[in-house]
Amino acid sequence: MLLFVPSYSQSRHSTLRHLLLLPALLLPFAPFGCSRPAVPNVAERNALAAEQQQETNLARQQMELIPPPSKTRYMAVKSLNLWENPYITVQGAMATLHVVVADGNTSNLGVGARRRDLNVRVSDLPTALNAIPENSWPYGRVIAVEEAHEVPVSARPEVRRNMESVIKTLSDLGVVVYEWSDNGRS
Repeated sequence: MLLFVPSYSQSRHSTLRHLLLLPALLLPFAPFGCSRPAVPNVAERNALAAEQQQETNLARQQMELIPPPSKTRYMAVKSLNLWENPYITVQGAMATLHVVVADGNTSNLGVGARRRDLNVRVSDLPTALNAIPENSWPYGRVIAVEEAHEVPVSARPEVRRNMESVIKTLSDLGVVVYEWSDNGRS
């Protein structure tokens, strides 16, 4: 068996060569430039805005199938527990959509309706609202909106921003917003 044992000068040159080649080998893995994503140019921003506007218009057309709100009916409601239309609880990272759905069991033994609570991103709110059946809107195209209860002080600004975003989204869809406060309607 033959063993090749490099001399001291060979191993030194080999080590030096490896050290010089190391940066060249690591170069493909090095990040280049700025770590933020590129800002879209004006044409891309305009195209994105036009696409969002088209989606909003489509969602608005679907919401217009629901009749306009009956103010005399929804103004008489004193508690969200008695509210029959969908309502939204706005939280920091999402919104909870509360919907009363007619029960499939129409016998005299069962309850006539059930409340479903759906957690949705604010950006997905138009899609979620359009999925609600028309018979779940007895007051017409109006939604009660409330801020989440017992929000930590540090999260209140985020909840308020989401509240404003939800109100703007609903307004863009042609839905009347009925802001509900902790101590009753506003």
